Amino acid sequence: MTGADVWGVILKIIMLISGGDVGGAKTHVLTLLRELNKVIKADLVCFREGEFAAEARGMGIPTAIINSGRLFKDIAQLKERITEGGYDVIHCHGSRANFIASLLKKSLDLPIITTVHSDPKLDYMGRPAGKLIYGNINQYSLRKLDYHIGVSDAMTDMLIDRGFSPDRLFTIYNGIDFTDRLGEFDRTAYLAWLGINSDECVVAGIAARLNPVKDVATLIRGFADAERDYPNLRLLIAGDGEQREMLENLAKELGVYEKTRFLGWVTNISEFYRALDINALTSLSETFPYALTEGAREWLPTVSSRVGGVPYLIDDGVNGFLFPAGDYKKLGDCFRALAGDPELRKTMGERLGKKARELYSLEATRNTQLKIYETVLRRRGRLAARKRDGVAICGAYGRGNTGDNAILEAIIREMREIDEDMPLVVLSKDPAATRKQYRVSSVHTFDVMEFRRAVKRTRLYINGGGSLIQDVTSQRSLLYYLFNIITAKALGNKVLMYGCGIGPLIRHFDRVVAGKVINRYVDVITLREDSSARELKALGVERPKVLLSADPALSLRPAPEEAIDGVFRAEGMAPHGSYICFALRNWRGLDEKLPHIAAAAEHSFSEHGLVPVFIPIDQHDTDVAEAVASRISVPCHIMKNSMSSEQIIGVMSRMAVVVSMRLHGLIFTTRSGVPLVGIAYDPKVNAFMKYLGQELCCDLDEVDGKNLRDMIDAAVLKNADRAKLLELSERLIEAEKLNVEIARGLLEE
Repeated sequence: MTGADVWGVILKIIMLISGGDVGGAKTHVLTLLRELNKVIKADLVCFREGEFAAEARGMGIPTAIINSGRLFKDIAQLKERITEGGYDVIHCHGSRANFIASLLKKSLDLPIITTVHSDPKLDYMGRPAGKLIYGNINQYSLRKLDYHIGVSDAMTDMLIDRGFSPDRLFTIYNGIDFTDRLGEFDRTAYLAWLGINSDECVVAGIAARLNPVKDVATLIRGFADAERDYPNLRLLIAGDGEQREMLENLAKELGVYEKTRFLGWVTNISEFYRALDINALTSLSETFPYALTEGAREWLPTVSSRVGGVPYLIDDGVNGFLFPAGDYKKLGDCFRALAGDPELRKTMGERLGKKARELYSLEATRNTQLKIYETVLRRRGRLAARKRDGVAICGAYGRGNTGDNAILEAIIREMREIDEDMPLVVLSKDPAATRKQYRVSSVHTFDVMEFRRAVKRTRLYINGGGSLIQDVTSQRSLLYYLFNIITAKALGNKVLMYGCGIGPLIRHFDRVVAGKVINRYVDVITLREDSSARELKALGVERPKVLLSADPALSLRPAPEEAIDGVFRAEGMAPHGSYICFALRNWRGLDEKLPHIAAAAEHSFSEHGLVPVFIPIDQHDTDVAEAVASRISVPCHIMKNSMSSEQIIGVMSRMAVVVSMRLHGLIFTTRSGVPLVGIAYDPKVNAFMKYLGQELCCDLDEVDGKNLRDMIDAAVLKNADRAKLLELSERLIEAEKLNVEIARGLLEE
C-alpha cells in the first residue's frame, strides 16, 4: 500500500504531542510515524525539546519544536505552520496537544483526531492538583475534538461508556515487530541452565510485575492444581515486585517451589518466551497486555484471565484458553488441557501467532491508521453535503434475546454493505450495551425526545425485523411500534418494515389501528414468510408495496470451524459428537409437556445415540432447559457459556436434529440443512415451517410422548437427504437479499 494508491495524492498529516512522553505512548507514536512516512507525509510537532524529539529525528521523522514559553504565541506559530503546510488532518496525542488543538479548532477547517493512550481519569492519579487542573482541562478538550482513537478495543469501550459517540470512535493497536530478533536459540541449554529437562517437561511461564494486580498467586495455585495430574509441568516467572517473597512462600506451601523458577527481571525477553511451551497471564485488570503479543510472536499457546482487551485477541478454545480472573481451578483445567496434548499446543500457538501477525503487526497498524484517516476525510465531506443522513432501526433489541440480537446484527451489517459510513442509530432497552457491542449510536427504547431528535436527522426508519406487529405478548408494544412508525414518517423518513412477520393480532381494535397506520405511514414491507402477506391483506393493507423476502438473520454465517470447536471444548464436549439440540422457551402450558419432552430426549439417546443438548436462545431459557434435564437419566448437556449468533449457528450445524420452540432456533438451523422439528407455541413457528415446506411440526398443546418421538425418528431419517434442505436454505438466503435492495432504493430516492 502506498499513499498514492489510497489517495491519488500524498496525504499530509501533522501529529502533535507534548514531547515528554515515555513508555507505550512513545513507542506507539514514533513507530507509527516511521511507518506512515513510508507511504504518506507525516510531520511531528513537539511542545518541548528532549529525548522524544531527539529519537524522532534519529528515526528520520520530520520534527519541529514549538516552545516559546508563551501559550498563545505557541498557538499562533502552530496555526501558521498548519495553514502553510497544507495538511489534511491534525492528529493529537496527550493532554497538552488535545488542549492546544481544541483552541485551534474553530479557526482551522480541518478534522482533528486524538489517540487516547490511557484512561483520562487516571492520568494524574496521586497528583491531586494536576488532576484538578490538567485532568479536567484534558477531559474538556477531548469532548471538543472531532474523532477519537482508542489504543485497544477495551479503551474504545471505555470511551463509549463515558458518552463518546461510537460513530466517531476508532480502535488501533500498538504495532509489534514480528521479525525474528533472536536468530538461533538453544532452548535445551537455556532450560538446562535452570535445571529443567526440555525433553521431559512442559514449561509454562509468565512475564509480569509481581504486584497484586497481576495476581501471580492465582497462577501458582492453578499450576499446583494441574501439576498433581501432570508432574512434568514446570513454571517460570519473569519479573519482580513487592509480592515476590509472598509468592515464593506460597509455592513452598503448595509443594511446587522446586518446580518453579523465580527469574527476576529478564534482560532478553525473547529468550524467555522461546523457552516456554505455554504463555500465561493472570491479571485482575488490563487494557491490552502486550505480554500476549510477545508470546504470540513465538507461536505460544496462551492461557489468560478474561479481562480488558484480552478476549479481542484470545478466542477461547480456538487459539488459547480464557478463565475468570482469580479462578485458579479453571486455570488448572486450562493447564491440564494443554499439558496433556502437544498437538493442541501446536495448533493453538499457530492460530494465535497468525492472528497476532494479521492484526497487530507494524504494517497492520499503519494500514489501520491510514484507513482511519481515509474514513475521517470521507465522512467530513459527507457531513458537508447532506442535511439528513442515516438509518434509525427499531425492534425488540437490548433484551438479551439471541434471535433479536441476530436480526439487529444482520441489519447493521446489511446497512454497512449499502454504505459503510452511513450513521446508524438503534432503539434499545439497553443502549449502553448496544453501543459497545455494535459500535453504533443508540437511544433508549422509551426515550421519546431522543428518538425524535434522532429521526429528525435520519432518512430511513426500519421497523424490524421480527414479529413486532402483534398483540399476543403485549398490546402496549404494538401501540409503541405503531407510534414510532407515525413519528418517523411525520419527521421526514421513508419507512420500511424489514424482513418481518405480521401477527397474530387478536383484538379488533388493534387490527383496525394497525391496518390504518401501516396503510398510511409505511412505504415498503418485506416479509419473512407468506402467511404474513395474507394477514396484511386481512388487515386491509393495500397502499405500501409488499414483497416476500426472508428473515435478516439468514444472512449471518456460522463462525469458523475452529471457533465452533472452541465452543464445544469450553463446554467440555467433543466438537464432533452425536447430538440432538433442544431450543425451548417458557410458555403457558409448557410445564405439563416437560415429561413428554424429557421422554423424547431420552428416546433420542437410547434409539439413535444422540446426546440431548439444550441451547438457550434467550437469557431466560436456561430455567426451562434445567427443568427438562432434571427429568433425564441419560447423558445430556446445557450450554451455559455466552455465544454469539455466529457461534450458535455453527453449533447447531453440528447437530443431527434440532427440536425448537424458538423461531430463531429454526432459522439458525435452516442455513446448515439440519433436519428440524418445530414445537409451535405461536403461529409464527407454524407459518415458518410451512413456508419451508417442513411437515415435522405440531402445536405445543398437542405435544405428547409419541408424536414428538415419531417426529424425531422421521427427522433422523432426513439426515440422508440434507442436500434438499441445503438447496431450500440457499433459496431463502438469496430471497433475503431483497431486504437490502429495497433499503438501498429507499435511501437513494
